[in-house]
Amino acid sequence: MSVAKDERAQLSDLFVQVGPDQPTLCGEWTTRDLAAHLVVRERRPDAAGGILLKPLAGYLARVQAKIAAKPWDELVRLVRTGPPAYSPYALLDDLVNTTEFFVHHEDVRRARPGWAPRPADAERDKALWVALGRVGRMMFRKSPVGVALRTPAGRETPAGREIMARRGPNTVAVVGEPGELLLYAFGRDQAVVEFEGEQSAIGVVRGLSRGL
Repeated sequence: MSVAKDERAQLSDLFVQVGPDQPTLCGEWTTRDLAAHLVVRERRPDAAGGILLKPLAGYLARVQAKIAAKPWDELVRLVRTGPPAYSPYALLDDLVNTTEFFVHHEDVRRARPGWAPRPADAERDKALWVALGRVGRMMFRKSPVGVALRTPAGRETPAGREIMARRGPNTVAVVGEPGELLLYAFGRDQAVVEFEGEQSAIGVVRGLSRGL
């Protein structure tokens, strides 16, 4: 099973376990809202554009609210089974869904008390490191100082242990496991990371608005 499919399955199982009204790390969204978002993204291309395009945001909100009103079992089934086979989201599953489902799986896990990072997994970590290489520069594009994303000493990935997310002065290294770095890049402050560099530059990086 690919990392994207495994994260989808684990998130779907977690949805069943916790129910529709639990908090997530996605602002005010409950688990029901998050599930509806995932369904809209994959099954309603007419509305999904509103995720990034403000003029479509109102239409997206209406469509997402309608989908969120479905019975919880049906909503989870739609997440679990994913898009139709002919959809780009199915054809490019690893490329477009590895990050999406890992991050949102952790959005539910880490909104609950007593959470801890999952144990390292070589296949998952490799896929997340590749994903981080694709999105890191976008996520830290607003930084006025340099940002390096780095795995801990002795934890070199096949592609190396550092990604330059932003070139600039007073570079700060954000250090953590691949999944933790990816979560931090997507704006999740619950990520387990450490910082290396000048304190003033670290303060700048900590205060950045990260993500899309």
